[in-house]
Amino acid sequence: MAIPDFQSIMLPLLRLAGDNKLHTLRETVESLSKHFTLSESERTALLPSARQPIFDNRVGWARTYMKKAGLMQSPRRGAFQITPRGLDVLKDNPVMIDIEYLGRFPEFEQFRSLRHEKEPETQGHSVAHASTPEETLENAYEGIRANLEAELLERVKSCSPGFFERMVVELLVKMGYGGTLHDAGKAIGRSGDGGVDGIIKEDRLGLDVVYIQAKRWDATVGRPELQKFAGALQGHRARKGVFITTSEFSKDAIQYATQIESKIALIDGQQMARLMIDHGLGVSLVETYEIKRLDSDYFSED
Repeated sequence: MAIPDFQSIMLPLLRLAGDNKLHTLRETVESLSKHFTLSESERTALLPSARQPIFDNRVGWARTYMKKAGLMQSPRRGAFQITPRGLDVLKDNPVMIDIEYLGRFPEFEQFRSLRHEKEPETQGHSVAHASTPEETLENAYEGIRANLEAELLERVKSCSPGFFERMVVELLVKMGYGGTLHDAGKAIGRSGDGGVDGIIKEDRLGLDVVYIQAKRWDATVGRPELQKFAGALQGHRARKGVFITTSEFSKDAIQYATQIESKIALIDGQQMARLMIDHGLGVSLVETYEIKRLDSDYFSED
């Protein structure tokens, strides 16, 4: 089964707390993951930021929303407990608890008004929120990034082959290879070998070198091109190479790279665009948002 959205978690969470005992978030997550029979991959699936499991995040927000509605409380740090109102809700035996259900409680509506949160309307009916605030923010970020990746790749494809080769070296330097950009730039075109576009230091000390093949292509890079590059590496007695392209690699090419003695890193167009964004090449910063959370230690009077 798929990971349940945070609204689907609310009722099982309230029922779990119906024993009127104190519960921690960690043991609650474990209990609810068994309740929903989540697989290991579903249980450990991460948010786009890779900083928190999706299920943990959704359980946390289900708890927060019910606390804002007065169905749960936190009598001490790190633990929560059902309230008399929560017990009354369980006695009513609701089929589901969601945002619309919580809207009957004034405290929850006040909370929503402070967050400027409105229920979207579709053909006169409310549409349930399926994402937590973090998921909404991170999914929006991923969408913006995906559009930027596509735009970057399209722009790179329109550049000259010479510009593309220089850009590849600059990207590798930003990733930590080649020492200085000045040193790395000198290596371009030195070999005179048709199978090699450039040579770059692996580290600042120049203890080893990495040979570069850069293809500004639309067509898929197949095994023959990779074999040609591998042959050029052997001719230079080189052990390492980077083959970077604006297109993609065929399955045969990818498999071939894993079988040969020389170590060749394959970077396709999509990965190249991601690396450019990650290392600030060809992009500029527009806006920065900081996500903060309550510091419970600050308010501790123990």
